[in-house]
Amino acid sequence: MTAVLPDAYTVRSPTLEDAQAVLELVSDYNTSVVGFADYTLDDAQDELSEPGFDPTTDGWLVFDDGRLVGYGSIFGKGDHRQLDLDVVTTDPVVERFLLDRIERRAAEIAAEYGHPAVQVDIVNYQADTAREERLGGYGFERGTIFHRMRIDHDGTVPAPAVPAGVTVRRGAPDEASRRAAHDVMNASFAGQFGFSPRSYEEWHASLENFSGFDWSQQTVLELDGEVVAMRLCNDQFVEDENCGYIGRLGVLEKARGKGLAKFLLRDQFALDAAAGRTGTILHVDTNNPTPALGVYLSVGMQATLVMEVWRREITAS
Repeated sequence: MTAVLPDAYTVRSPTLEDAQAVLELVSDYNTSVVGFADYTLDDAQDELSEPGFDPTTDGWLVFDDGRLVGYGSIFGKGDHRQLDLDVVTTDPVVERFLLDRIERRAAEIAAEYGHPAVQVDIVNYQADTAREERLGGYGFERGTIFHRMRIDHDGTVPAPAVPAGVTVRRGAPDEASRRAAHDVMNASFAGQFGFSPRSYEEWHASLENFSGFDWSQQTVLELDGEVVAMRLCNDQFVEDENCGYIGRLGVLEKARGKGLAKFLLRDQFALDAAAGRTGTILHVDTNNPTPALGVYLSVGMQATLVMEVWRREITAS
């Protein structure tokens, strides 16, 4: 049954100028659930300006007498077989309305890309059990659980020894180094939950748009002259937690078991501590087919927040 908003409510597409209002809405919701905002103005601006996101078709703002009470969006990457959606509101009627809009748009995207159906994913804080129950009622099923991992730095952190035979390349001054990291990322993350391979051009444009990233934050490892591991960091958690953030860390399957992931982790810990960061953060899928969670725990990281991804299949229109 399609939700109908009260007569006084209005709906329109978002613009970049709405970032502050979206920030306030999301921060209020997050604080009510996990006790802190977990969101910044840069986050809002980056979402609204993400290359490939068309706010006129893929974003919605709901207002009650001029006050923003709901925000919804849908975003696809790569072949658009899997779509990420976001709905933020404290009003179940507005939530249902936004999910209806998103469902219709997802069906359109499936048809546009020639898919019989697409998967739509939404992230929910595990602490929000009421929303979890509603998502189940909307036909979503729990897909996986992510942990936000963190390690705190108290003073200097010693730099790890470089594994034997490995060459460390810091920064990405040219296209070749960026393409090498992109290739390793797509290969090492293939088949993992929610990962959609992106063309080099799409991936590059997304990073160029991200306010918290620059190419000095890319590191690759070479073994016998071949790039076999990569790490991409950014400043996503500097403003609110003064922590470095490891956005992507991947090792080719043939190079696993050589301590490369642990080296990249400890290396970043040392870099973050030297920069005055109080910690380093990353996210891990607890159902990852690689033993990633165990690796992170083994270097001293601990889970600080639990999030669940809920998934639903939507057929093409």
